[in-house]
Amino acid sequence: MTVNRKAKNRLLSALLVLLCINIVQAQSRKQNVNIVFIGNSITHGSQLSDPVTEAPPVIASNYLRAQSNIGTVTFSNQGYSGFTTVDFLPSTKTVFKKTEEAAHAFADQQALLIFSVKLGTNDSAVQGPNGSPVTPQDYKQNLKTIADSLLKEFPGSIIIFQHPIWYSPNTYNGSKYLEEGLLRLQSYIPQIDELVRDYRSSYPNRVFVGDIKAYKYFKNHYLTDLKPENGHQGVFYLHPNKQGAVALGTFWGKAIYKVVKKTTK
Repeated sequence: MTVNRKAKNRLLSALLVLLCINIVQAQSRKQNVNIVFIGNSITHGSQLSDPVTEAPPVIASNYLRAQSNIGTVTFSNQGYSGFTTVDFLPSTKTVFKKTEEAAHAFADQQALLIFSVKLGTNDSAVQGPNGSPVTPQDYKQNLKTIADSLLKEFPGSIIIFQHPIWYSPNTYNGSKYLEEGLLRLQSYIPQIDELVRDYRSSYPNRVFVGDIKAYKYFKNHYLTDLKPENGHQGVFYLHPNKQGAVALGTFWGKAIYKVVKKTTK
């Protein structure tokens, strides 16, 4: 009896050790992620009661944390109201420098570094934001200039270009957008897709198209997911409300997760 009990205890101890090893290995396989969200007021979370807890980057990061094979997720929200691709060019030495500083400031420098870029709304304006209206060709070149600098400075990093989202064709606040701006915004989407294709040979598996669904979603759900704002041509819809921020952040989170799975197999 005593021998059998000792044998059982040794067996249980061995099984416990194996279980602990499996747990440690499973944890070690989890991918830690650092994300810098580059964008404008939509990324920042303008019009939300508490952007620190409600902005789309917060929602996207929380979505990633809920995935079983994702470890720690740390992010920096580099969204600036009214900013364009022109503002983010390295030559300006303003917000691009802040983007660099944010990427260098992450505590875990071994984590996968991702730049999630959602720009274009302010570029598309008829007048107002810096550099607007930005032509589709210049928009693509500006994104390329930003991406080239980031890819060179941060080897191993990944860039994800999220498609811009819809706004109402009467949008006219401090800046003038209107239907002309919306049409210009639509013309940017093929430029993003073409730019990503261009990178397939020069930077394979480093540059990706992210979310492509949010534009149509907000076009169909603007009454429930965008905040009504008073403008020069009546009530317009541009910024996500709390519900819309959850939707947009989830779109981004899913798109980022898809890329992470693809690049860390």
